[in-house]
Amino acid sequence: MAFTITVADTGERFPCAEGQNVLAAMVRLGRRDIPVGCRGGGCGICRVQVLGAARYRTLKMSRAQVSAADEARGIALACKLLPEADLTVKALGLLECRLNPVAGGAPHRG
Repeated sequence: MAFTITVADTGERFPCAEGQNVLAAMVRLGRRDIPVGCRGGGCGICRVQVLGAARYRTLKMSRAQVSAADEARGIALACKLLPEADLTVKALGLLECRLNPVAGGAPHRG
């Protein structure tokens, strides 16, 4: 089964197989909707916020990148985000600055 991931900032969509993390699904398709860093959860470059009442789970994430409070608000690292239904994500960190230069400043790291 595949789920559809929508990037709210761009409206772009791509499929993500069950059990596959969102970042890996995007990279496999050659997409660049979410920035790619270490791919292991340590750098925080792929921070996203899951919007709406979506079903998903996350693998263990670095608290240096995603605090417990962030996680409670739906913030996750795309490299650790596993959809259990279609998801819409909002870019945070580096992608948010690139897509919305008015927001500017350094990426939010929690």
